[in-house]
Amino acid sequence: MCDTMVVVHAGGVLFAKNSDRDPNEAQVPQWHARRRPTEPTVRCTHIEIPQVAETNAVLISRPFWMWGAEMGTNEHGVTIGNEAVFTDQPYAATGLTGMDLVRLGLERASTAEEAVGVIVGLLETHGQGGGCGFEDPTFTYHNSFLVADPTEAWVLETAGRLWATERIVRGVRTISNGLTIPGFAEAHRDRLRTRFAACDIRIALTSRLASGALGVADMLAVLRSHGAHRWPRYHLLNGTLDIPCMHGGGIVASSSSVAGWVSALGEAPRHWISATSAQCLALFKPVSVDDPVDLGPIPTGVADERTLWWRHERLARATMRDPARLAPLFSDERDRIEARWLNDPPRSAEAFAEADEHLATWSHRIETAGPTIDVRPVWARRYWSRRDRQAALSR
Repeated sequence: MCDTMVVVHAGGVLFAKNSDRDPNEAQVPQWHARRRPTEPTVRCTHIEIPQVAETNAVLISRPFWMWGAEMGTNEHGVTIGNEAVFTDQPYAATGLTGMDLVRLGLERASTAEEAVGVIVGLLETHGQGGGCGFEDPTFTYHNSFLVADPTEAWVLETAGRLWATERIVRGVRTISNGLTIPGFAEAHRDRLRTRFAACDIRIALTSRLASGALGVADMLAVLRSHGAHRWPRYHLLNGTLDIPCMHGGGIVASSSSVAGWVSALGEAPRHWISATSAQCLALFKPVSVDDPVDLGPIPTGVADERTLWWRHERLARATMRDPARLAPLFSDERDRIEARWLNDPPRSAEAFAEADEHLATWSHRIETAGPTIDVRPVWARRYWSRRDRQAALSR
């Protein structure tokens, strides 16, 4: 479950997305240079398709086990995020995943409108399908996309091989885990699964919060929102699916915000990523397509202290046991660093290196803060205890 949003104004486009997936599904940013492939085909997550003569330079954020991307941008400033949607059309056993389509659109298009055409063409030719879940490999869905460039944005919604588009030239537009384009939504929404995903609640919230957004800091605030409360409230059945910054904890359905992304698209696009979970606790780093950073080994679903994602995960999971008491041990400092970077962005490698130093300091503060009572409801505590065991993440 995810939320993606844009604000289109005269000076450019603001884009933001939280990638919400299974809590141990580590996500990794990757840089890919422009190239002329020699291979006639490209292997996506589940299927192989014909390759093109040249691919754009891209920066993507992808679940570690997928070829495709949850969100990303390219050298032309085209920036895309996708959403799982539930429809009345059949779900195919194999095909391109929505994440594959995000990456292919970025690699093959130079404008938002062109990227929509690329995705539609691939959808009609190859179809969408196959397992998209980490904890449940059979979990599948259809997809919607928010596609932006420095001048405009497009919503593309799909149901099987059917599709509809909406162009946005001014104002706020947000998408979540349900069809929204008038006519197409009424015809093809799976009403029960869409309602359970709480997407309409989140769309209303993100639309309201983004309506006053003037810059990156405002979009970061939207991604960090827990709705009416400072910290999340956990519902028995679907955990925290009703807020943009998700923290799992449901016994039937659940998701966690495992990565965040914000872009300011104009004459010189700028991008900011967390490269970690828990956006309310994360430090967003400046990145660009042409400035790759060596982040070490790719994380997996098992805890690995060599990886940024899991180093931060240890901090996040410890803090969320009692965020009202523990988060203030580092959140004000995080805000000051982020404000400094927003005002004068350092090189990406410098930002990641500084962030890692702070992460070590903050983790030590949390570890030495004294005994902590887990204030979450019993079902949420059990949910996270199980995921900790699955990831071999010791306290």
